This record gives sequence, structure tokens and C-alpha cells, in this order.
Amino acid sequence: MSYKIRIYIILFLGLALCGSARAQELGNETSISLLTCAPGEALYERYGHTGIRIYDPAQELDITFNYGIFDFNTDHFYWKFVKGETWYELGYSSTRWFLHEYEQEHRPVYEQVLNLTSVQRDELIKALLTNYRPENRKYLYNFVFDNCATRPYILIRSVLGNSLISGYTGNTGVTYRRFIRHYTGALSWSNAGINLLFGPRADKPMSSEERLFLPEELMYFMQQAHLPDGTQVVSRGEIAPFATSSTPWYASWPLGLAAYFVVVFLFSLYDRSRRHWSWGVELAAGIPYVLLLAVVAFLTFFSCHPLVGFGWRLLIIPLTHLCARLIYIIR
Repeated sequence: MSYKIRIYIILFLGLALCGSARAQELGNETSISLLTCAPGEALYERYGHTGIRIYDPAQELDITFNYGIFDFNTDHFYWKFVKGETWYELGYSSTRWFLHEYEQEHRPVYEQVLNLTSVQRDELIKALLTNYRPENRKYLYNFVFDNCATRPYILIRSVLGNSLISGYTGNTGVTYRRFIRHYTGALSWSNAGINLLFGPRADKPMSSEERLFLPEELMYFMQQAHLPDGTQVVSRGEIAPFATSSTPWYASWPLGLAAYFVVVFLFSLYDRSRRHWSWGVELAAGIPYVLLLAVVAFLTFFSCHPLVGFGWRLLIIPLTHLCARLIYIIR
């Protein structure tokens, strides 16, 4: 982050307290854009990302705010992450460096320039700067209800008078479970784990606003959004559907699970034929079961994740135990 940009941020923070004075400092060409970043390979990158860009060519100011900053060095980070008690915060960087990170990973970034009046523009910047204050910038992250996409949407909606209308209906009425599966891949191990942990709440159909927790849906929604008088919210911007990767057949969870049971079953037959007990087979069948049971029990009863809960899919665990006992009888 350059010294010049830091000076401008301090300047903006001061102007945020005096309202109308900011209009004299910002150039007439200052624009605010919604940036939508395509998915990456890591699980937490599969859903994309959202940022808010402030660009003032007159003062050579170009920065991007985003609500996706978190610190791996936080005390007990992984424990809090699993429980759903991760604190994220609002951060900023030069747009150049923000875009460079995604270019390095070959992830497209789509920009939608917002059609705001000078008053609305100033109000949005003021809201961002208020949120960036040390006492406000951190928030308890919630994957579905409070994340990097929902927060920009709420800011934009608030400065437009809560009067946004959009012709995009998209995935309205689709369940959370089915919606998320589109990004993780139906046959991936990630989706298998998510399906196992999700409870009945994940099978609730989403309303038009509830689906905006995903950056791609917010991008589509804003592209077709307008005010009651017909004014388009996005003045310009080109968008495209996210490219999602499919799971190769050899890495799919059904094949992996079938291979696991076949191997254990064959070893059991081998032990029976030679009348010898292989403790390795017993451990191979027992350890995954115990670990799975422990993880699911913890997340079901202690996690704060909104969609996690007890559902019929958890019956897979006792069925796994039953299969293990059948193998034991055969041996």
C-alpha cells in the first residue's frame, strides 16, 4: 500500500465527519464499482468474492474495500473456524494489487460501475469509512447470512433508500443444499461432507434476497437492478457466469467409498481363509468411523454454523457401523 493512498484514506476519514466538505475533495469523475471475483481451487474460494472499488482519476486514487479479511494467526483460529466463530473484518488495498492477486490465479474479476448520484456516492463512501473504524471493522462471519457479499449489498441498498428492484429471479426457491452443491460439485468429497453435516434448515427454499450471500448471485441481481422510477443501478459492466470445475470420476466420493469397502472386504476374506486376524483391517474400518462420529457429533451439537444440524443423512454413520459389523461376522 503506497504512502499516497494511506494519506487519502486519512483524508477520507476526516471528511466522513463533515459530510458536504467531501464533495469538494472528490473529483466529478469519481466512481464506485462492485467487483465480483470468480472462484478458485481451494474450498473457501469456490464461491467467489466481492469487493467495492472507489476510483477517482483526478486524484489518482484507486482502492478496493472488501469484507473478507481474516487472520490465521488469531488465537485458536482453527477451533473457532470449525465452530463457526470466526471474526472477519473490512480491509482495503490498492485496486492494482487486489486485481493482481486474481490475475495470478487466472480468476476473472467482473466490474459493475454503479449509477449513483454524488450524494449517494458520498453516503456510500461515508458508510464504508464508518465501517472501517477500528471499533466497527470486525464482524462475526456467517457464511449464509453475513459475509463478503451480503455486506456490500446492504450498503448499496441503504444508500439507494431500500428501493432496489431486480428482474433477476435466478435461483429463487432453490434450497441452500442444492445451491451450494453447484459450486462444490455433486460428486466431490467436499460436497459429501457438507451434505452430511447440513440439517433440515439447508433444505429450506431461498427467497430472492437470501440467495445474495453468493457473489455470483449478487452480480446477476445488480446487473438487472433498478429503482422504482426505472433508473438502472449499474451504469456499465460486463459479466459472465462463473466457471465451476467438475470432479473427475476417479476422485469422486462414491468411487472412493466403494473402493474402501471392497479393500476391507477382500482383506477380511483373506484373513478368513488363512484363519488369522489382521489388526490393520480392524483399524482401517474403525478409525474412520470413530473420527467421523466425533466430527459430526461436535458440529451437530456445538457448532454455530447456521445450516449445520441433525438430519436423516446422519444415518449414514450407523449404517457404516453396521457394514463394519457384517465384515466382522464374515471374517
